[in-house]
Amino acid sequence: MRTRFSHWSAGIAAAVLLMALTGCNWLTPLAAISEQKQEVLAEFDKLPGSRTLVLIWTPPETLFDYPYARLELATYIGDRLQEGLTTKKSKIDLVDPRDVEEYLGRQLARRIDPATVGRQFDADYVVYLELLQFQIRDPEEPQFLRGRIQASVTVHVVRAEPDQVKRYELAPVETVYPKKGPVVLSATNSLRVREAMYREFAEQVARKFFDHTVDL
Repeated sequence: MRTRFSHWSAGIAAAVLLMALTGCNWLTPLAAISEQKQEVLAEFDKLPGSRTLVLIWTPPETLFDYPYARLELATYIGDRLQEGLTTKKSKIDLVDPRDVEEYLGRQLARRIDPATVGRQFDADYVVYLELLQFQIRDPEEPQFLRGRIQASVTVHVVRAEPDQVKRYELAPVETVYPKKGPVVLSATNSLRVREAMYREFAEQVARKFFDHTVDL
């Protein structure tokens, strides 16, 4: 019995030695899993401690089909900004999106000037998004749902001096949900897809303004 055990132990030791010599490591998968993250710095890091306004421009046809899209997106983005930027030492003073929406509703112009809106609410910065695409249904198959939002993102410095930069252009954002493909249209699915798309879009936008980690 002792001889068999000795032979078995020797075999295991030889196998471990062979794996070590050939570069194999049983611990590599676990180590790789724990290191599959990357630190990403904020594209624009000046919002903490400021009064900030989130402003969204949408084409008229989008508001015709989704009259609350502008307010809903601004609310989701604002909430995520407050979560990501509020700490014990500093926080962001966010203009209430409902007040902004009420103001925009009184404007007759098709285009809006971010700096003008910012001054109206005594803001330091305006996070301005232009929606280039907004859909809930799959355009090729309307009986299916697949949300998509494309938007440009800029930051306007409301109180900028004449010799200072007044506008920072950030990388555009595109959100698609569900990523794996469309789902059948239903009342339940419509609400679920729309909410999930809003949350993911807000996350992508908000992360531009604070350091964070991403999965590789």
